[in-house]
Amino acid sequence: MIQCVDLHLKLASSGGEVNILRGVDLLVPAGEALAVTGPSGSGKSSMMMLIAGLERPTGGSVLVAGVALGELSEDQRARFRRLNIGIIFQSFQLIPTMTALENVAIPLELARKPGAMAAARDILGRVGLAERVHHYPSQLSGGEQQRVAVARAFVARPRLLLADEPTGNLDQASGQAVIDLLFGLQREFGSTLLLITHDPVLAARCQRTLYLRDGRLDLEPGS
Repeated sequence: MIQCVDLHLKLASSGGEVNILRGVDLLVPAGEALAVTGPSGSGKSSMMMLIAGLERPTGGSVLVAGVALGELSEDQRARFRRLNIGIIFQSFQLIPTMTALENVAIPLELARKPGAMAAARDILGRVGLAERVHHYPSQLSGGEQQRVAVARAFVARPRLLLADEPTGNLDQASGQAVIDLLFGLQREFGSTLLLITHDPVLAARCQRTLYLRDGRLDLEPGS
């Protein structure tokens, strides 16, 4: 599902170029749940952005479901994401002027798929928010907002799910509930999961864990 070959990312700064990724090679089979952990600033979120096609690498290649993202235009990458990739952010990224129902229906509406509202209502019910579908993000708790984000990520039944510290802004109980939902839906839909996390307990729920440090992926944590 994911193939990264010699992936590099350099960013400009006032002190010169900064090497974020230094030749990352990654192969993730379809249906696998993979955790990527490592210290803050090691490039985990940047790598996820490249795999999502939200940024372009400065070297190497990214293939998702056999599609070379670097060969697509920005509009083509956006269409590919809508049809194939769900993303969950630490900060929820809900649109404040839209209800939970409208937030979840967005991916289907952008893809012009019929029955967007019905599908959004169904999956919100499955994440325990049937009575909150008409509430705005400001009227929901942090745990409820992240459950809306999980529902939005899964509503189009994506082949690939990317989750960046999905419990980072939640208390322990809310975080546990969100993670149970995340892994339950991932197994049900057969989605591939790439999970960015600092939490070793959370990483242990995945089939495999890799460690990113100094811009490179490793099988073992750094010292």
